[in-house]
Amino acid sequence: PQISLGDWSFTLKVGPKPVAKWNWAEFNALPKTHQIRDIHCVTKWSKLDTPWDGVLVDDVFKAAGIDEPPTKFILAHSFDGYSTNVPVADLTQGKAMIALRYDGKPIPPDHGGPARLFVPHLYFWKSAKWVSGLQFTKTDEAGFWELRGYHIYGDPWREQRFTGD
Repeated sequence: PQISLGDWSFTLKVGPKPVAKWNWAEFNALPKTHQIRDIHCVTKWSKLDTPWDGVLVDDVFKAAGIDEPPTKFILAHSFDGYSTNVPVADLTQGKAMIALRYDGKPIPPDHGGPARLFVPHLYFWKSAKWVSGLQFTKTDEAGFWELRGYHIYGDPWREQRFTGD
């Protein structure tokens, strides 16, 4: 989808209840972090030393006043209806960000811009394009690809591509 910056927003929810919401300007005022990480696709390619800039998920939680995550699971939501599940432990302690820039430039729409979840230590389908929010869930709810046979976790080092891997 093509999301204008004027229409973009990011919502953090606990279950169905919104606890914080930012527009593009407000979100860009949050602290930024630069990371260089490898990425891995389920189709068996990797790209090494990729440069990303964005807001750490830790800083999103902090800005929302969440000191202690209320559950162990997150469902990431995108503007196109896509979702993917990620354990909270895989998003915190500097492990993940809402990426706003790649290689020093805004992320183009074809690659998930203006913002995408970036979880480099898991297969790249977990790094939801066109991210619109994160939702704490009580259980590990399967997202779009997980409901269609992809692995519930997606560790590239264990080659967890599909259910049963």
